[in-house]
Amino acid sequence: MLGSEEVIVVKDLFKSFKLPHEQSTGIKQNVVNFLRRKKGYENQEVLRDVSFSINKGEFFGIVGRNGSGKSTLLKLLAGIYNPNKGSISINGSLTPFIELGVGFNPELTGRENVYLNGALLGFSRTEMNDMYDSIVEFAELERFMDQKLRNYSSGMQVRLAFSIAIKAESDILILDEVLAVGDAEFQQKCSDYFEKQKAKGQTIVLVTHDMASVQKYCTRAIMIEDGSIIASGNPETVAFEYTKANQIKIENNLSAQQAQTPPDLHDIKTYTTDTTGKRLSSFDVGDSVLLHMEWKNEAICNAGAALIKQSGEGMFATNTLIENVSITGKSCDYRLSLDVAPGKYFFKIRLFGKTENDNVTLIEEGPSILIRASKNNKVDGLVSLDHKWLKIK
Repeated sequence: MLGSEEVIVVKDLFKSFKLPHEQSTGIKQNVVNFLRRKKGYENQEVLRDVSFSINKGEFFGIVGRNGSGKSTLLKLLAGIYNPNKGSISINGSLTPFIELGVGFNPELTGRENVYLNGALLGFSRTEMNDMYDSIVEFAELERFMDQKLRNYSSGMQVRLAFSIAIKAESDILILDEVLAVGDAEFQQKCSDYFEKQKAKGQTIVLVTHDMASVQKYCTRAIMIEDGSIIASGNPETVAFEYTKANQIKIENNLSAQQAQTPPDLHDIKTYTTDTTGKRLSSFDVGDSVLLHMEWKNEAICNAGAALIKQSGEGMFATNTLIENVSITGKSCDYRLSLDVAPGKYFFKIRLFGKTENDNVTLIEEGPSILIRASKNNKVDGLVSLDHKWLKIK
């Protein structure tokens, strides 16, 4: 029995799948397997003892690394799968946006698929005529609506599907990774839509790998790992646990790479160390990193370096020419204070001669580093800027 404010209640949920060990291609193989009394499959437990509830009007986040079980959970919520054990109670209408291509026909045009999806959502032809232009405008696909869907990129299909889904005035909307597609303008439209729906009090379940979105929009969140909930409640706490889990894996990979002899790239050797010269690839927010560069080309007398976030944002860049620094040998160290948000970064390196266009060697992706998350981080944003509060007289 749902409480007066609870619209989704998940209790003691279990889900497993049978994974075949070998394919039985005919009657003979089935008989052989039976005579051997060989079990032809194994049970894979995807979700174990999952319980949570979502209140009306909540913006609820579900996070987890790939393979954690969150996609299976979404399909259970949407009624695509049935649980092995446990129960799911939903009070209200629900629109799932959880898998690319569901309800789409690749042999139909974008226009035809809009009407097809609208019919699946329960809209009449007249209603779809009235909202067609706004759907296409939101998806930013005006030029492509008479092309067959099979010619669309996956991002274009997601944008179109999302633009249709949000027209459904359902009580609960489930969204899976919609913010991962589209350009900055489309993502801003999604952000504006989320803000509007949050203000209206619509119940939204958001599944994402973007922890900034979890902290910005969600009122509560859960994290799933290996089929179980390992963190729940405050979005900041859940986001931290997710980041920490990812960082452990990244840190192990980077440590293994750092233990190897740095490769020669264009006769250039690069690696990172701490300020004592110890080779490291993991640092805390606010630490200093030394980027070591060596080269053989005697014509090189200037160096530049840029710190790039894994998602592509350039954090900071400079070079010796614009700072009037002289390099006399065939190596240099570049020290940088890491007053940036936690995450994975890499260095882009540019070595050149007396001018910026002379004897240029460009390393697009140099050494990678991990900046670890901590609950004591003072960076709320991409960078920590020098600042001071002044008394107003």
